Amino acid sequence: MKELRFNVFGTLIAVTGASGAWRAFHLGSEGKRRPADFIVPDDVAEHELCEYLADLFHEHATPRNNTATQIS
Repeated sequence: MKELRFNVFGTLIAVTGASGAWRAFHLGSEGKRRPADFIVPDDVAEHELCEYLADLFHEHATPRNNTATQIS
């Protein structure tokens, strides 16, 4: 199963699966993960994930954490 990791305005998020069957997780600092409290719609393609997460969490942006990037 493919896993993509993102830093979204300072929050680490992992998305696993494939287009049409995404599962999202919040990543902790100790390597732990918990299921995210949001869903990624089935029609979001892999190359659109970072933009989708940025749109979803734009209210969490700060002057210091103002970007959403894929980290792996």
